Amino acid sequence: MRTPLGLLIAMVFVACGWILDLTTTVAPNWRTIHNISGHPEDLVLHQGIWDICRSFTASRDVLCNHEDIEYFNNQIIEVARRMMLANLIVTLIGLCVVTIGTHCWTNKPRLSVGALGGLLIFSSGVLAIIPVAWYHHILTFINSPSSDIRVGYCIVLGYTGGIIEVLAGLAMFGGLYQGQCHGGKSGEGGAGNIGRSDSQPHPKSDGHGSARRSRASSVPYALESLKQEVNFWRGKTSSASKTL
Repeated sequence: MRTPLGLLIAMVFVACGWILDLTTTVAPNWRTIHNISGHPEDLVLHQGIWDICRSFTASRDVLCNHEDIEYFNNQIIEVARRMMLANLIVTLIGLCVVTIGTHCWTNKPRLSVGALGGLLIFSSGVLAIIPVAWYHHILTFINSPSSDIRVGYCIVLGYTGGIIEVLAGLAMFGGLYQGQCHGGKSGEGGAGNIGRSDSQPHPKSDGHGSARRSRASSVPYALESLKQEVNFWRGKTSSASKTL
């Protein structure tokens, strides 16, 4: 079975969404903090869910592994860590399930298995959107050394990756589930048609063909009858001559 082009495109989009979610998970840029009092004006604090980095706009030096126990003790940080890791794992599992269900090296795809993979990918997208949206909603309420708080690029990447996975997962699930339903109906119809074709009598040939076959078969019979009649009269003639 050849893998449908639409399914391949959806899988490529899912892979792109997974890369975006991976970047969102590991990059320390969920929010940036500027104009921190008591520090140089060009200092920018980049906060993520695993690490905090400090950079200076003048020198472009970046120093990571910055400790902030109060920030990491926020509930959203722990929830975001778990859900983003779950997103990465579930997405990979969903891709494997879709590949197994729609593999191209056999003639009988398991569309129900592929549809389950699409549902897993949809769920993984939801797992990415929830923590990103929650963090974005309480962005300014999380403790910060400055009031100049800005959205980091990880929020944008997280939204994008999660939405891509949701849409691609829905497309996979809907397409494969619909294909399974149509395939089952066509399979039943095909079986019924085969049974009916076997039970129906063979179509009769046209009159011209039968006439040609009858004429062809009557020629040898007429010749044989003529030979028998000639032999019969020869026998009678010879017997009459003998009696005379």
